[in-house]
Amino acid sequence: METNADFLFEVSSEVCNKVGGIYTVVKSKVQLMQDYYKNYYLIGPYYKDKAEVEFSEKDVPDFMQEPFANLKSQGIICHYGEWLIPGNPKVILLDYFEFANVNSSEVKKNLWEWYKIETHTISDFETLLMWSIAVGKTLEQIENNLQGKKIVGHFHEFLAGPALLYLKHVNSSIKTVFTTHATILGRSIAGNGGNLYADLEKINPYEEAKRLGCIDKFTTERACAQTADIFTTVSEITGIEAEKLLGRKPEVLVLNGLDIGKFPTFEETSISHRSYRDKIREFIAYYFFPHYTFDLDETLIYFIVGRYEYKNKGIDILSRALGRLNERLKKENSSKTVVVFYWIPNGTYGIKKEILENKDYYRHIKHLVDNHLEKIQTTIISDIISGAKLEDIKIFPAEFSVELRKQIVHFKKKDSPQFITHYIGDENNDALVKGLKESGLLNRAEDRVKAIAYPVYLNGADGLIDLNYYDAIMGTHLGIFPSYYEPWGYTPLETAALGVPAITTDLAGFGRFIEQAPKNTDEKGGIYVLKRYGKSDEEEVSAFADMLYDYTTLRQRDRVSQKLIAKKLSELADWKELIKNYIEAHNRALEK
Repeated sequence: METNADFLFEVSSEVCNKVGGIYTVVKSKVQLMQDYYKNYYLIGPYYKDKAEVEFSEKDVPDFMQEPFANLKSQGIICHYGEWLIPGNPKVILLDYFEFANVNSSEVKKNLWEWYKIETHTISDFETLLMWSIAVGKTLEQIENNLQGKKIVGHFHEFLAGPALLYLKHVNSSIKTVFTTHATILGRSIAGNGGNLYADLEKINPYEEAKRLGCIDKFTTERACAQTADIFTTVSEITGIEAEKLLGRKPEVLVLNGLDIGKFPTFEETSISHRSYRDKIREFIAYYFFPHYTFDLDETLIYFIVGRYEYKNKGIDILSRALGRLNERLKKENSSKTVVVFYWIPNGTYGIKKEILENKDYYRHIKHLVDNHLEKIQTTIISDIISGAKLEDIKIFPAEFSVELRKQIVHFKKKDSPQFITHYIGDENNDALVKGLKESGLLNRAEDRVKAIAYPVYLNGADGLIDLNYYDAIMGTHLGIFPSYYEPWGYTPLETAALGVPAITTDLAGFGRFIEQAPKNTDEKGGIYVLKRYGKSDEEEVSAFADMLYDYTTLRQRDRVSQKLIAKKLSELADWKELIKNYIEAHNRALEK
């Protein structure tokens, strides 16, 4: 597509500042944006600790020098340089704290008078509100030195949005695009147990925002959506929500993508799967085998990963569906075992002592075997070539057998396996743990579905599995993301891009996208979409349990086919395909 803007400034509080999913959105499309826009600049907040890692200061371009000097006199310190990511995009980071200290009251007063933003309750986002106004002032100054140029400002979320409100108030000629990735009110309703989609037509947005205590953020977001030249959201489902709650239908859907070319090939993921699977299997062995054993070759590894939002992420229905899967597999006397990891970070107080002991004794046994392996091998070969009958071959040396028996005595335990790997506050009342127990997922020997709450980030050095996020995913067989509220949902896309099949829902932006995307009609599955929109609770859980059962009973060669289909489907959300939506939004803003 042809781009019509001479200058594009993309603004997000997550530029050089990893907080959530917007960081991935902005970072993953940088190189393509640079390909399309000669003058492409990102603007974010300046935090010294983050900047030392992600930012390299550079000489300020001529057309920015005067604006930066003027801004400094107002307490806004501009740092110009490069974001240390592939592509090294040009970045302006604003140190706005002096400006905020002096001008906070005046800014809040102005926002009420200009746009009826109810700033009297602002607390947790007040400082970033001031950063956003500082961004508006920065762009106003830069615009003065770019007379006659076609300039677009693209602002992500309500945290960056006040910058566009400021520009509109001062009659700037900069054209504005505003993207909401999830509405404040929609997330609040869903997070507080409300039936967002069922009640959407009945909701009074203003009154509901007051009730839920988010009136400040809601009125900010609403003003941004209604004031921008072009309003966008990241998915169809968020567009439906935004039209009702914010009072404007988005003109463009800027769907989220990934740079799929940076992910390993299918051949590479297949090789990695075995290596990382074996590392996860080792953890499974020392987690369960002190209590009882099962066939690891007949074991499937499933996972869910994400923020601890019990309803929004579908954790509630996952445990219930797994409980039904467990009963069905037990009734059929299935040879399969399904181990499900809940990789959902939570506040922890260290790894449980029992699990560390299991790991320690397992490692002792492993080292003992490793140390005697050569001698055992020599003994076996010697007996074979000497003509001994196979049943008479002494595999283990006597001293090894004695030591091994001692280690096994230490390793074996009579109690049941844990539900959770780490100490957390009030485990018995933790929603996830309670949900597992209520669903009959008790990790008994007879249970065919085992569940493990693993409440720490996968950073490669957690003390147990010790795999980073992507490597851990590649070691599994299925990713499960049954979200109730998910404006886009990167995790099933990332999972598929890593060659692992995934389950998403039609309440997730990505799920609706993949459901509607053109596909080879001969290929089914790979990424499965659970129907939740307009369904009853029982319908959801029943369909979900059936979906899990169908995948669990696939033959190994069919699972390989599903991995290949998942990998192919991920390419539909490559930025190379989706970047056109951003360009359309920018071009349409210039037409206003």
